[in-house]
Amino acid sequence: MFSLDLLQQFGHPRPLTRFFTQQGRSDHFTRPLESNLEAAPSRTPNTLIAPSPRQGCHPVLAQMLPCFRWARNEIRIHVVLQEVDDAAPNNLMCGDSEEAMNENFRELYPGPMANLPPLRFIEPLNPNNEKFKYPSEPYAYVADVVVQSEDVIDVTEAMNKGIRAAQWDAMADLRDIIAKGEKIGWFVVHNGDRFLAQQERLKKDENGADGAEEEADAVAEAQAIETQYSKGLSEQVGRLQVHERYDGRSDISEKADKKGGKFKKLFRGESSNLVPTYSPARPPAIPLAVRSPYTSAWSSTSSNGTLNTNGVIFWPGAALGWEGIVTVDGISYEYLGTGSTTLPTLPNLQPAKPLTVTYDSQYSNFTFAAGPVVVTASFLSSVLPEDLCRTSIPLSYLTTSVRSTDNQTHDVRFYSDVNAAWAASENNVTVQWDLYEGSNKVNGSDAAIRGSSSIYSWLVYLQKPYAFAEEADMALWGNFTYSSSPMGAENFSFQSGSSGDLRYQYVMQRSLQNVLDTDYRPSAAREPVFAYAHDFGGVSSASVRYTIGSVQEPAIRYLTGQGVVPLQPWWKQCYADIHQMIGFHFNDFNATQALAARFESQLRADVNAYYSGNMAIVYNNGTQGHNNTDQYGREYIYNPANSYGFLDPRNFSGIAIPDVEEADAYYSIVALSARQVMGAYVLVIPPSSGDGSDANTTATEPLMFQKEISSNGNTNTVDVLYPTMPFLLYANPNLLRYSLEPLYQNQEGGFYPNAYSMHDLGSHYPNATGHVEGDDEYMPVEESGNMILMSYAYYKFTNDTTYLQTHYPLLRQFASYLTLYSLTPGYQLSTDDFAGRLANQTNLAIKGIVGLAAMAQIALANHDPAAAANYSNTATAFYAAWETLAIDPTGTHTLLAYRWRSSYSLLYNIYPAFLLSLPIIPPRLYEMQCRFYPSVSQIFGVPLDSRHVYTKSDESLWTAATCGPDTRGLFVNGVARWINETGTGAPFSDLWDTVGEVLGIDYGFLENNSRS
Repeated sequence: MFSLDLLQQFGHPRPLTRFFTQQGRSDHFTRPLESNLEAAPSRTPNTLIAPSPRQGCHPVLAQMLPCFRWARNEIRIHVVLQEVDDAAPNNLMCGDSEEAMNENFRELYPGPMANLPPLRFIEPLNPNNEKFKYPSEPYAYVADVVVQSEDVIDVTEAMNKGIRAAQWDAMADLRDIIAKGEKIGWFVVHNGDRFLAQQERLKKDENGADGAEEEADAVAEAQAIETQYSKGLSEQVGRLQVHERYDGRSDISEKADKKGGKFKKLFRGESSNLVPTYSPARPPAIPLAVRSPYTSAWSSTSSNGTLNTNGVIFWPGAALGWEGIVTVDGISYEYLGTGSTTLPTLPNLQPAKPLTVTYDSQYSNFTFAAGPVVVTASFLSSVLPEDLCRTSIPLSYLTTSVRSTDNQTHDVRFYSDVNAAWAASENNVTVQWDLYEGSNKVNGSDAAIRGSSSIYSWLVYLQKPYAFAEEADMALWGNFTYSSSPMGAENFSFQSGSSGDLRYQYVMQRSLQNVLDTDYRPSAAREPVFAYAHDFGGVSSASVRYTIGSVQEPAIRYLTGQGVVPLQPWWKQCYADIHQMIGFHFNDFNATQALAARFESQLRADVNAYYSGNMAIVYNNGTQGHNNTDQYGREYIYNPANSYGFLDPRNFSGIAIPDVEEADAYYSIVALSARQVMGAYVLVIPPSSGDGSDANTTATEPLMFQKEISSNGNTNTVDVLYPTMPFLLYANPNLLRYSLEPLYQNQEGGFYPNAYSMHDLGSHYPNATGHVEGDDEYMPVEESGNMILMSYAYYKFTNDTTYLQTHYPLLRQFASYLTLYSLTPGYQLSTDDFAGRLANQTNLAIKGIVGLAAMAQIALANHDPAAAANYSNTATAFYAAWETLAIDPTGTHTLLAYRWRSSYSLLYNIYPAFLLSLPIIPPRLYEMQCRFYPSVSQIFGVPLDSRHVYTKSDESLWTAATCGPDTRGLFVNGVARWINETGTGAPFSDLWDTVGEVLGIDYGFLENNSRS
């Protein structure tokens, strides 16, 4: 079971400074400095002053250079494709790297290089690093002139010396070749010169210092890693090589050759199973097409696999057939899927070499080397929460492009197919299929390409569908669709047939035959696939687009006063039918891209704005031994033989993982989670209020339904909606209201007999038929508190008093239950139902108390001051009593359950009090808890409670949001580290063990114990 309910720290819409209870200090926070000259501050006009080096540090240089930036991923691709063996792509300033790159550039780009002196590749650097383990910066600065000083640079003098026009033109030409779009101009980079550092170390060696011993150790370490990696035995070592952002040892193979004073390249990680670099993290699975509970395709990273080694999986882990091949000058390179493994060995078919994998809130991008071109497979599942029509479309984009790396044209062709597993989870169920050009069915007898702009769509469906039914979480009704268009190709073709036949035919003949296989059959019988091919002829670049998804009409079965009715998807309110919806989506790519970029840009800006002024000290990981010192001189302890994580030697409390900045860690979490959140939902047209028809065609707002994926499949589970609340409030508060509305309609309609809130709207999605007998899962305090808090949160963010007035009677009913039972909940379940019932859970009780405090505010909004005073007084009295029952006698922390000494738990239910500015929780409680958590932390976070070693991502991040920077970073970096290091291959889970791999036992993941 996995989590679609993250982005938990998001609370108020911008800025993010409301997310946490305390403002952090940034006075000790440093990072490599870089600035454009125009914006660079200076103490006196026309001068730049280099930072003063601390004692024991190598000189810090202010370097002024006319240059442009070259992205690290592009550097790596260039070095691999051009086989620049002496260049270290993560450390271009070191040793022979600059000389090798200049030699390579002179060979490849003789025109620009003829007018340039030897180039310099300048990289921002923290120079206080004693073992050559330099972190890779995201850019190198390609410069033809460098003005540097340990003291002061006279800007006017440097710029007045001038650079020949031909030199500027040559730099611009070079920029257009290797870093098109980057700004070219004068930059200032504060940098600790690697060459000075190297010389200092060599001098130290010549003077008899112990550098030789350190050097021997370093070389031995690199050789050991090379041996392990080449045998494919160590996934962990592979990750040390590729995860630059999460492990500052990505250049571990670049060790100094003492005799020659140069760096010897011992290991580059290049093998037949090349592991790509990942950014911002290496998650257990990468989202590909994630748009609804049934359009949910992922690429697992288990065993260091990627897109063309592990293939594609559905959410629960079942294989989906999705094949992609690029043919260049007659050689076919498989970049997507593993279909080639079913073919005989063919001399003109080989796997593309994976280079990079990057993701953000919208995209997952994979790059591959394929002979003389780079292939990019870009998967876009847009997160556009304010655009209801686009959000309701259950389709995703794949854009595959090629770019020549040698400035030559090449014969380029594309092939892609999908199989019937997308429409049927069982391989013995008969499926049918049709091909459409626009809305016109293509007949097998006259199949032909009629228009260069036509959109072709395969529709695959069950021969005997079962509406509103599932098998292995897959819908048993509706259509799976895969679409493409000629896209300017010289020749476009299609075909359906046996997977082996079609793929062999394409590889050998490099085209399809525009033939439709009409032998409808199960997927186990000569596996049917549905393919497209594009032939672009001789080009230096080209791209094709596909759209993919599972479409259900109707989408939800819903209980109303007129009986149970089917509800149609919201996109039918926007587009006439499935063909118009497919066509709009396919042609809307550029507009969707722009909207997606806007959301992603705002997300990054908000994260950066928050952390720019609210940051803890960042540790710099040294050797993996018992005692280490960070760049600020603070000591810490880390022993990889145990699961304690990183510890403060003064009191052995946990500290945030020192090899990653918390801002980067947090972004890696929220960017990964955004598509996962929205992929749990569908938007539908509400039912007619009067005649019982299946849709209200005049509706202006949808209803929103969530699937609790991978646990028991409930519909609109209240305590699963609750963790999504901060994201929905951040992205579009109306989405929260659309999700709550079906719950209100059911209970206010008299379909639920109990006085407390229902647990969910239906035992199994997509059946939102309620629980008329009141036999849903028993969580009365949990769900009543959740409904009150979510309703008040929506009001707090929108000031929609009408909403609170409409539902005030039912909210008062829930509050009455909390008044009776929240202080002493008895033997109830909380949202952590997998942990079992427990009497008088401290964290459950505080949820009810905070809920009553919110109810006081709801009463005020309803102009009911008497009720408000009553709720407020009750909440205050309950809190005072709660403190005496819930806090350990030592006064150090709260207990898991009342007066159970030696117990503890995460007190995540106090987060809404801060988020919503409810004054019920005193600051001293937040502070006490946040001092305590580091004393019980493990390598992958803080356990959920003292009964187990597991933790939950949503509850960890809610707890983090109640703490100051040091403790907050402990939680955030722990979650990010688990994402980056887990050996599992399923989508981001919300439940895992915190102790990591100890004594050969992998405790990193708990299967089937997390929820949507």
